[in-house]
Amino acid sequence: MFKKLYYAVTGDPNEKVLKKYRPVVQEINDLEAEFERKSNDDLRAMTHDFQARIAEATTELREELAVAEQEYLDVLGTDEQKYARVEVDRIKKELRKEEEAILWEILPEAFAAVREASKRTTGLRHYDVQMLGGMVLHSGTIAEMKTGEGKTLVATLPLYLNALTGRGAHLVTPNDYLSKVGLQLMGPIYHLLGLSAAVIQNSAGNPDLGSFLFDPEFPNADDRFQYLKPISRRDAYYAD
Repeated sequence: MFKKLYYAVTGDPNEKVLKKYRPVVQEINDLEAEFERKSNDDLRAMTHDFQARIAEATTELREELAVAEQEYLDVLGTDEQKYARVEVDRIKKELRKEEEAILWEILPEAFAAVREASKRTTGLRHYDVQMLGGMVLHSGTIAEMKTGEGKTLVATLPLYLNALTGRGAHLVTPNDYLSKVGLQLMGPIYHLLGLSAAVIQNSAGNPDLGSFLFDPEFPNADDRFQYLKPISRRDAYYAD
């Protein structure tokens, strides 16, 4: 009762967020015909262009961070350690802020590229509501979706976008089975766009076993592991 009254006065906060993102969805949709004319190589080249834009815009901050981290290591165990750590954290925060600004700039093109790659590799097209979900996730907000609404497909959007920073992006699933299935289904999207995708199996007792990299040139007689190339957990963690 109180919630309905509150929303009647202030407006639904969820709708306010979605209203802000809807013009971006239209911008993405306006790019669809153009992206359909691009070759696979063109789409892959866009990934490199995005990465180059991010790297160029953050060069100075990354250089500052490298210096600050070295200075921190030089004063470990001394009274200066605390202050050096503060400086490292400050620069990291600035770097992340700059990266975030660039990611929002390239988001329409990046999401359009993922949509086109998905259409070509999985036959699935991201609907407008899924584009909205991708933006909500990228903003760090929880997006509630029901079974069958395409959560795994939605996740490809912010995963690709954030992987462009070079630090990789991770998707947590409820169990090992779903993580493998998700990689098999969505791995082709990342592969077409020039990124690698891997899965880390929680049930693997040996850290050098139980993890897989999506590789379309690695067929397997067992459909459960189709195109899943065994790799170490460390290599899976650092897949981009």
